[in-house]
Amino acid sequence: MGHPNVPVIPPVVAVVGPTASGKSDVGVALAQLLAEQGTPGEVVNADAMQFYRGMDIGTAKLTTAEMAGVPHHLLDVLEVTQTAEVAKYQEWARAAFDGVTGRGHVPVLVGGSGLYVRAALDDLRFPGTDPTVRARFEAELERVGPQALHARLAERDPQAAAKILPSNGRRIVRALEVGEITGAPFAASLPEQRYLRPTLQVGLAVPREQLDARIDARVDRMWAAGLVEEVRALEALGLREGLTAGRALGYAQVLAAFDGTTTEEEARDLTARLTRRFARKQESWFRRDPRVHWLEAPDGSDPVDLARRVLDLLPVASAA
Repeated sequence: MGHPNVPVIPPVVAVVGPTASGKSDVGVALAQLLAEQGTPGEVVNADAMQFYRGMDIGTAKLTTAEMAGVPHHLLDVLEVTQTAEVAKYQEWARAAFDGVTGRGHVPVLVGGSGLYVRAALDDLRFPGTDPTVRARFEAELERVGPQALHARLAERDPQAAAKILPSNGRRIVRALEVGEITGAPFAASLPEQRYLRPTLQVGLAVPREQLDARIDARVDRMWAAGLVEEVRALEALGLREGLTAGRALGYAQVLAAFDGTTTEEEARDLTARLTRRFARKQESWFRRDPRVHWLEAPDGSDPVDLARRVLDLLPVASAA
């Protein structure tokens, strides 16, 4: 790096937090400031819905102009019919990190998908999968429903059952599958909070009322920008078959409006309400991680100023 008075740059800087907190803009500004100091940043996406080609308006994906020449990785890597898998993402993210650092640049991980962030950053190993075992539990789920399967899980692995909602059939099946494959409780496969490489993780904190207002305004902008037309085009490409994409906030609600089970206005209101609820869950997830350094980012915050504050924190990056 060779520049006097330049902070030591860790291998990874992560910008996390709830949706509409301004992460994408701060990520770009941070990458640009790093470039000014001689070690350009490159953004690595950690928003699961931004993996999908064509899902642009409803995910608030940055335009090419908004990226301002900063390289962005792991956007538009899946078709809407494909399922996002955190273990596969882990491979992609670490390969992206290696590529960025191999160029002498700094990976800037940006996103609010908590488990995907941890998969990229932490020493986290995913148990394998057995299609036969999974198919058996999925068939049972279809036959008896999630409540009965959750009761089974509670008998075999009470700790896992306590952390999984009785209505979450997908996670119940996964916990039962892992238990049968490994012979160990599902909780034993959950990660410790230990970075794989030195990392600075920064969260953007927005006052609750301001964040709610931002989300409402964003949903209105999405509708005005053509979200309904975007969903219509993706429906023709198999959006309804996508286990992940078809359930994305905004997209699922517009599909319901197409079916006539709700009006478009109701779909918009529901999208805003569910997004506000999702933002609370995101913040709760990241607040549980004591390694996250929180920056106040109220309305009127300048992304460049926030990025400078991130730079000020770089010496505290650790491998803990």
